[in-house]
Amino acid sequence: MSKSPSDKIMPIMGHLRELRNVLIKCALVLAITTALSFAFTTQILQFLVTPYGGILETIDPTENVVTYFRVALMSGAVLAMPLLIYFVWSFIAPGLETKEKRYVRIIVPGATLLFLLGVAFAWSMMLPAAIGFLSTFEPEIFRTSWRAAAYIPFVTALMFWIGVAFELPLIVFFLAKLKFVTARKLLGWWRFAVVGAAIAAALITPTVDPFNMALVMGPLILLYFLSIFMAKLAR
Repeated sequence: MSKSPSDKIMPIMGHLRELRNVLIKCALVLAITTALSFAFTTQILQFLVTPYGGILETIDPTENVVTYFRVALMSGAVLAMPLLIYFVWSFIAPGLETKEKRYVRIIVPGATLLFLLGVAFAWSMMLPAAIGFLSTFEPEIFRTSWRAAAYIPFVTALMFWIGVAFELPLIVFFLAKLKFVTARKLLGWWRFAVVGAAIAAALITPTVDPFNMALVMGPLILLYFLSIFMAKLAR
């Protein structure tokens, strides 16, 4: 006996109600963690300004307040992330098979670790080199005095996107699962990867110091070979 239209609509409405509840929970958690983050937003701002080593300028009347609230919101989002992931997982888990759940339980911690490693790499290696170069570029022509509204987004965006770039091994894993790439192909391209890492290191650390270049180049090459290993696991 076929199901009536009302029988088909009810599960959909139930899922929509669950989704609404999840979104409400996420919004409440984000509001709470953002409010809590105001307690240490000043310390976070001081931490972010450390590579610059100076006091940031503000030109617009509300620039300092807007920057402060923006950092508080970002800090709140970071604090809320574990709970947000849990809420999303509780929503999608019932629809996943056992094998898919196992993949998610492996991928989420792995993706988090890779992202944090990317952020640490950007903070410790890339930012000092980039800020040192940009702040001393043609000093006879340009006087460096950066605005808060430009500097804070620059620093946070760089750390975020390098963190995303460190997800390369997981991206390659899925591409290998879909048969777009293979470990053999990636291994055959290792010379191009080394050259690409050298070029990237030269751009990131625009100095003739081979030690600083090696500090940046090494993790990039390691990331590529880790991607080859992940492609091999995907077979």
